[in-house]
Amino acid sequence: MFAYYLKLGLQSLRRTPVLTTLMVLSIAVGIGAAMTTLTVMHLLSGDPLPGRSQHIFYPQVDALSTERARRYPPDMLDYTSAMDLWRARRGDRQALVNDSEIKLHAPETGQPPLMTMMLSTHADFFPMFAVPFAFGGPWTGEDDERRARVAVISSDLNEKLFGGKDSVGRTLRIRDADVRIVGVLGPWRPSPQFHTLAGGNFSQGDTASFYGKPEDVMVPFQTGLEINDGNFSQFTCNALPAVPGHLQNSECVWLQLWVELGSAAKVADYRRFVADYAAQQKALGRIPFPENARLLSLMQWLDYNQVVPRDVRLQSWLALAFLVICLFNTVGLLLAKFLRRSGEIGVRRALGASKRSIFAQCLIEAGLIGLIGGTLGLLLTLLGLWAIRSQPVEYADLVHLDLPMFAATFVLSVSASIVAGLFPASRASRIAPAMQLKTL
Repeated sequence: MFAYYLKLGLQSLRRTPVLTTLMVLSIAVGIGAAMTTLTVMHLLSGDPLPGRSQHIFYPQVDALSTERARRYPPDMLDYTSAMDLWRARRGDRQALVNDSEIKLHAPETGQPPLMTMMLSTHADFFPMFAVPFAFGGPWTGEDDERRARVAVISSDLNEKLFGGKDSVGRTLRIRDADVRIVGVLGPWRPSPQFHTLAGGNFSQGDTASFYGKPEDVMVPFQTGLEINDGNFSQFTCNALPAVPGHLQNSECVWLQLWVELGSAAKVADYRRFVADYAAQQKALGRIPFPENARLLSLMQWLDYNQVVPRDVRLQSWLALAFLVICLFNTVGLLLAKFLRRSGEIGVRRALGASKRSIFAQCLIEAGLIGLIGGTLGLLLTLLGLWAIRSQPVEYADLVHLDLPMFAATFVLSVSASIVAGLFPASRASRIAPAMQLKTL
């Protein structure tokens, strides 16, 4: 029966090429606009660590509030709190992070110095975030302890300086210090760059920078503090440091701590540990509002920072509204098309066709229009994504059409056209056969 209705639907579409073309274009343009923006939204709001994010957590305490507590604790930690929490080693893995700008030179290459970003962190950073390696590997916990002059570099920097070859053992000069390369990352592009993300809740939706590329150089945490001392940016301060850029023991928050906790019991224990630590620091007179401490999961941290840029969210809503307008146009065109066939439908009803069969045939015809419109809409979506990739935004090179969104294009197109066809099909199925026979 379905094949019979499908055949009738195809014949009907061929009999009215102008109306068919208008409906297909209406669906295609609406689907192309909607799927372009929804694909970008999907890519920017996804889980940056699928399968692992539920075990990654971000502790916060409030060492800045004085007379009254802030609504939320500061997005970063002061040096004392960060080091206390890290030294307690209560997580399965844990790493402090801080990024700073550096002047980098590779003397062996003969290339001029360049300015780039350096991440100071701990050895646990790499297994905790499943960071891939192309050559070599991460430094060790012992390297952290002895403040070894070693580094891991990104695949981009390795390509730029060493032509993509194995550069393990080569030397980099960072400011006035020499460091030895122990590892080269494989392609790694977390979306967003969650490990240094902060301040999104106060950025008024201007969060495109969260989707930039990761740092080119990574060094042990204390090594980074020594090499780049005086060049760190304070996030928020109660008072400016005595020596600009030297933030140890200052009244500034500027560090972030990530911990991996493998079970719900460990999460509950660590949450109690953070609360107890804040209470202990109140007793010491350092943290006056211990209740303003918390432990967020990675995805909760991303939600709190509202990582998807405001313009992307706005464009998605506008595109969906445009799709609705296109569907209303399709409803009108389908209604006109079905009512023009009143005579044909009346004869079929008089010959015994049921309302249900007329309704089903009309919906299948609407679904065909959606399928054809979805195919054209897919091409428009690819064109729209290409246009976004050519824009000067940080997430441009992340934009692509993955398999789920490819399937969603056709599901949305066919579903939308069937929904648009419900009312016209219902009207067509109620055409009285007797009235049409009297006009023959």
